[in-house]
Amino acid sequence: MKFLAVFCLALGLCLGAGLSFEVASVKAVPPADPTGPIPQGKRVDKAQVEYFSTTLGALIAEAYRIKPYQLSGPDWMSGMGAPRFDIEAKMPAGASEEQIPEMLRTLLAERFGLKVHRDSKERSFYALVVAKGGLKMQPAEANATGERSMKMNPDHQTAHLEFRKLNMVRLTELLGRMVDRPLVDMTGLKGDYQVALDLPVSALRPPAVGGEASDAGFSIFESVQKLGLKLETRKGPLETIVIDRLEKTPTEN
Repeated sequence: MKFLAVFCLALGLCLGAGLSFEVASVKAVPPADPTGPIPQGKRVDKAQVEYFSTTLGALIAEAYRIKPYQLSGPDWMSGMGAPRFDIEAKMPAGASEEQIPEMLRTLLAERFGLKVHRDSKERSFYALVVAKGGLKMQPAEANATGERSMKMNPDHQTAHLEFRKLNMVRLTELLGRMVDRPLVDMTGLKGDYQVALDLPVSALRPPAVGGEASDAGFSIFESVQKLGLKLETRKGPLETIVIDRLEKTPTEN
C-alpha cells in the first residue's frame, strides 16, 4: 500500500508537470511586412517540429486548441506588427503529433511565462445551419481529392472557388475568416461535399479583430445560401482562454 501511494504521488507530479519538448530553440524574427506576404507556417517532420514567423497569439491558440476569437489578451500578441518567432523543437521518444499542443503549452509557460485561466463569455456568433429549402450541395465523389480551383470572374471583383471534396469543419474554417464574429458549425452534416462559392476578393482578407463586417458581408451570406446553407445570428456562451501573464521576450535558449 505504501509503494502504491508513492507511485501515485510520483505519477501525479509527472502529469502535473506536463509533457514537454526534449529540446527547443526560440528565436525572434522581424515583424511582418504589411506590403508583402506573411510567411507564417508550421512543419512537422518525424520528431521535429518547426514554427516559422509565428505570433504568440497563434501559438497560444494552437496550444489550447482554440480559435483566435476564443483568446483574450494584450493587443500586441497578434496582428501585423506583433512580435514573431521561429521555433525548432524536438519531441521526446514515443510522443505523437497529437501531443504537440500540450508540449507547446509547457514551452510557452517556461519561455514566455505564460499563465492563463479559462472563462465562458456570452457572445454573439454566427451559426452555420441548413436552410429551410434544403441542402443544394452534392456529396463528393468517392475518388475525389481535396483539390481546389480558383479563378477571377469577369467583373474582376469576385472570385469563383470550387472544392471537389470539403467537409463542414473545413468550410466553417474558410467562412469564419471572412466574417466579423465567431462562426460555429451547427449543420449536423457529416461527410464530404462538392462546394462552389463566388466570393468578393475583399472577403478573402479577414476583417480586423473586433472590427465591423466588410461591405462584402452580404455577398458572403448570398454565396452560402446558394449552397442550401444559412448564417444565423445567435448569442450564447463561448469558452475563452484569458491571458493573465505573458512576456514579449523569451528566456534565452
